[in-house]
Amino acid sequence: MSTGSGPLHGVRVVDISSSYAAPTTSMYLADMGADVIKIEPLGGDDARGWGPPFLNGEAAWFLSVNRNKRSMCLDIRGEEGRKVLFQLLESADVFIENLNPVKLDKHGLGLDGLRERFPRLVICAFSGFGLTGPDAGLPGYDLIAQARSGMMSVTGVDGVPQRVSTALSDVAAGTVAAFAVAAALVRQQQTGQGEIVDVALLEADLAFMSPRIASFLAGDEEPKPCGGTDSVVAIYQPMRTADRPIVVAIGNDRHWQRSCAALGLDELAQREDLATNADRRANREEVVGAFQERLNALSSNEALKLLQDVGVPCSRINFLSEVVTDPQVEARKAIVDYQHPVAGVFRGVGAPWRLASDPEDRQARIPAPMRGEHGREILTEIGLDEKTISELVGRETLWVP
Repeated sequence: MSTGSGPLHGVRVVDISSSYAAPTTSMYLADMGADVIKIEPLGGDDARGWGPPFLNGEAAWFLSVNRNKRSMCLDIRGEEGRKVLFQLLESADVFIENLNPVKLDKHGLGLDGLRERFPRLVICAFSGFGLTGPDAGLPGYDLIAQARSGMMSVTGVDGVPQRVSTALSDVAAGTVAAFAVAAALVRQQQTGQGEIVDVALLEADLAFMSPRIASFLAGDEEPKPCGGTDSVVAIYQPMRTADRPIVVAIGNDRHWQRSCAALGLDELAQREDLATNADRRANREEVVGAFQERLNALSSNEALKLLQDVGVPCSRINFLSEVVTDPQVEARKAIVDYQHPVAGVFRGVGAPWRLASDPEDRQARIPAPMRGEHGREILTEIGLDEKTISELVGRETLWVP
């Protein structure tokens, strides 16, 4: 079955993953038009219980990462369940899993065996630390990846490391994997060859840390939590105004000259010892102090207008209540809503891209599925009759509503 048009129309994805990272990948592939079959344990994906908040019993976290998918419930721990899974993989282009690497063979899903049996299949394997290395078997979560990647060591204030307060590692890894899978699909179509895409939460966070790691390896000192300031750019941080904080990003010397003129700090602009970012970084305390003193006397609206009028990047620090009503967010239809059969109207973030071939309506083609909602439909597509389905249900290999 196809769930609609799109660049990946006709591609079938079988996804046995749970939680958030790998389901982000399958959702983005589904958003691009792929037919994603979400295989859940008989009791459902763990994320179905991640709340509150719940919308009529449906977890908002689950709804946010599972649109445009079909669901069936299958116990893949036993031989009968794996037989059904392998029947599905016969018709699949992509297989996504996030089992602990050391448990793959235990579940009869060793990657070498899958490659031999399904040489055309693109296999995407998610884990905390990757398929190889001394810690391949360790469990991984967003918090662990943020800590181990060094991200937390540079985040926070007063020397207290902080986690970036969202599922950063999960969404990063899921996005990276969607790109890698799409690239592997191009080669699959050209050569008929499959692939193993090995994605680790740790390495997704290392990619975020790339400029900080490169600076350290180039001789910069060990960084510490520095609040909202930047390690390289002298003014690239939150700053107070008379009513609420804003952020100011002086990314080049033109921004420096323009911001000084806009704020009446002409003396600073004329100083040769502040002409370059390196100079301003060496005198960061003085530069930031002068800007802060001027901004303290202005409202946020006044400060933003002065800076924006001369092309200096700056912004209010929005609360989520302001984010979801931001005129730019609304104009881009970045927040989408769809009707769910139980949750009712669900609102969440849509796909973070636009294609010229996309319809103007950016709503989900199908809502996040109910547990096992499409089981009979999917099993019928691979040739199982009602008698066989009933027998598998009776032996607790399947669960269908």
